[in-house]
Amino acid sequence: MPGFCYTAASFTRESNPLFANIEFNARLLTGLEQLSISTPTEVQELMLPLALAGKDVQVCAETGSGKTLAYLLPIMELLLNKAAVPNAATRALVMVPTRELARQVFKTAQQFADLTHLNVGLLTGGDEFKYQAAVLRKNPEIIISTPGRLVDHIKRGTAELKDLEFLVLDEADRMLDMGFAEDMNLVVSHANKDRQTFMLSATLRHEGIGRIARAMLREPEVITTHTVQDQHEYIRQQRILADDNAHKDRLLVWLLANETYDKAIIFVNKRIEVQRLNEFLRRHRNGIAMLHGDMTQDERNYVMQSLREGKRNILIATDVAARGLDVEGMDLVINYDLARKGDEYVHRIGRTGRAGKTGLAISLIAAHEWNLKASIERYLQQLMESREIPELKGSYRGPKKLKSSGKAAGAKKKPKAGKKTAAAKGSGAKGAGAKGSKKNVSEKKKLGPRPSRPKATGTLMDSEGFAPIKRKKPSPDA
Repeated sequence: MPGFCYTAASFTRESNPLFANIEFNARLLTGLEQLSISTPTEVQELMLPLALAGKDVQVCAETGSGKTLAYLLPIMELLLNKAAVPNAATRALVMVPTRELARQVFKTAQQFADLTHLNVGLLTGGDEFKYQAAVLRKNPEIIISTPGRLVDHIKRGTAELKDLEFLVLDEADRMLDMGFAEDMNLVVSHANKDRQTFMLSATLRHEGIGRIARAMLREPEVITTHTVQDQHEYIRQQRILADDNAHKDRLLVWLLANETYDKAIIFVNKRIEVQRLNEFLRRHRNGIAMLHGDMTQDERNYVMQSLREGKRNILIATDVAARGLDVEGMDLVINYDLARKGDEYVHRIGRTGRAGKTGLAISLIAAHEWNLKASIERYLQQLMESREIPELKGSYRGPKKLKSSGKAAGAKKKPKAGKKTAAAKGSGAKGAGAKGSKKNVSEKKKLGPRPSRPKATGTLMDSEGFAPIKRKKPSPDA
């Protein structure tokens, strides 16, 4: 679990000179002690003083770095120290991209809120709307929500953000990738302008992050710990070449039977593949579970609970589980399908190697995925370790030639025989026109003048550069 690092016993001015001028509420320290959290993470050390000083903060840190408590602790400390105005609505809002991450953050916040007078509410899709509206009527100090469901409440008038003191955009890059930019803008437009904002993401290079930061943060302090280009010291990354999906199936069965792991997660790109692999692996092993976007919230909750309790130890999932999935003992990640983007690859393998524990990430690479693998390696500025399983060698050995980028070098296309070059075509046309010019002129006279083209109508299709739609004339039998 992500966590701050000081217990009530260890948090002293002598032992922690970095925070010599910070005093935490005793109840928060009790919560830390109950969780046996004793070692600070880098992002927590950097963010906490700035957040408590009232600064807007933009954070770029890897998954599993303890970002959740890096923003929850200062928010709770400030809320406990400052009395709310009479009949105040929600004072702090945390927006996250997925239901799984929302529930993870809610669970962490609830553990501390239970020791104080603060209340925490959860808003996600898949849960009953009327129940959530009832929760909002009680004006919980802290709300954890996904963007879509929060927008629904705002439009129906059941969510009030005029008293908001803190806004957190957790995994903002993922929210942008999922198409929540408009929802984020709508939420911010309804929020109190005199607020403190924290924005957290795994990368600062995302094309939309700078725009969001300029629009929603005020002179933010920027914190960058381990970026996506920094190799995770606790995760070993390997790649195995595969001929096709049938070959990948055999490799997958072998890996699950021979690797040492407590829990494993297998990533694919399509929901239909989740279901296919679920049926396939159940014929070979027990403890298989699946997770994808078409499942109901109750089904998702059941799957996550069974993983945490150890009733299942192998999860097949789409990228819906790449973020917000925090299950202890997840020490093997297998990319059955390679992630489509470098950032998604980082979040996938980030399910393992958390909290200082080691993990293994293995990618099965078919021929059509080689260039994607090269792009990910180039983006991360690191290479996956090549691995081979002797008893399952395939015929695909990788490209024969490589470009400097690591991508496959394709053969140069040669002009097909019998086809003339552009110059030859031009000269031929010119010659033919010169020889038959008189004949062409006489034919044109017989045909009459060429009908003029209709002028552009100024429609959308014209502005987009398309020709007007040709409508067929009705047949006499119509």
